[in-house]
Amino acid sequence: MYVITNGKLITEDTVLQGYDLLIEDDRIARIAPKGEMMFGEDTEIIDAEGGYVSPGFIDIHSDYIEHMAAPRPTSLMNFNLSLREAEKELISHGITTMFHSLSLYKETEYAYKPIREPENVRKLIDLIDETHTIKHLVRHRFHARMEIDNVEEIENLKNYISEDKVHLISFMDHTPGQGQYRHLEVYRNTVKSYNSMSDAAIDVLIRNHQTKEKLTVEDMREIAQYAHKHNIAVASHDDDSFEKLDLVRSFGTTISEFPITQEVAYRAKVLGMYTVAGAPNVLLGGSHSGNLGAAEAIQNDSIDILCSDYYPAAMLHSIFELVNTYGMDLADMIRLVTINPAKAVKMDEEIGSIEIGKKADLLIIEKIADDFPVITGVFVDGKLIQKTNYRI
Repeated sequence: MYVITNGKLITEDTVLQGYDLLIEDDRIARIAPKGEMMFGEDTEIIDAEGGYVSPGFIDIHSDYIEHMAAPRPTSLMNFNLSLREAEKELISHGITTMFHSLSLYKETEYAYKPIREPENVRKLIDLIDETHTIKHLVRHRFHARMEIDNVEEIENLKNYISEDKVHLISFMDHTPGQGQYRHLEVYRNTVKSYNSMSDAAIDVLIRNHQTKEKLTVEDMREIAQYAHKHNIAVASHDDDSFEKLDLVRSFGTTISEFPITQEVAYRAKVLGMYTVAGAPNVLLGGSHSGNLGAAEAIQNDSIDILCSDYYPAAMLHSIFELVNTYGMDLADMIRLVTINPAKAVKMDEEIGSIEIGKKADLLIIEKIADDFPVITGVFVDGKLIQKTNYRI
């Protein structure tokens, strides 16, 4: 058993001061005014030293594991090493549940990544699944990013679902001329950032992507229905129009990842979808592709969830950036990385908020020099898995 004391508890609605929190086994057992609880000698006292006590962060979209497994395009590290080293970093950023967003790509002519070859994706999926029954730190989940030109992967995806190895599906369309690359100049600049292709070669590339075979609406509907039967949430990606939202909503999509404009984000919420933006977008002051600015969208109440996307440290720091720079409420902002993503992926009965009876996935967040937020304590399933003591 543990008692966390001298902390400010961030609940769904407010920040409680002067309360102690008791952890028994893997659950939050009691929350009571400081000094009121009686406990035995076997209870360990954890002093939060005036810091915040928050639910653990839930990251539902991150391709960070790809960077850990392939730090260079042609350098494949041992996958088991990559996953285990990644989770040590994730807890230092407060991420206690990670949806590893592995790409099921067919091809990317200008930026080939062997980590996205089907056999390598399969190895990582199997490793993620194995963590459920062996010693591990964070709660690992698999987010299947299904690129709609990868028709050959439909049966493999269904097999992953039937094996209970998929926990979230998103349909991805990176075809130039729509979505993230609705402005072709953005696409051209992206291609050129990877290599020195000529404009003529990029024109050929664009035509190839725009004319290649893709999943039909019926294909996507079938996959979505199969996912729903297995209680898996389904997301759409880079939604850029009301028509696309209406279409994906028609086959049960409940999450809109990275809506392209403010109007589309609003429309997604009207349709009852959860909207997702990248935490790095907040820290950078806007989208690297010139699309929706996350901070403004959050101020306008059109974004429900922040994910790390590609930079896990952004989860913690974006929250305090929104509070300190934009004057947002801390409890409101913490919901973006805790209970809201938990609801979106159907995990909110167990995790995502500080409530009696829920899993004790908890963080202690302190401030050091220059008001810099740091994670100094991490609990997952009621176990203290990290305690960090900063020194002068």
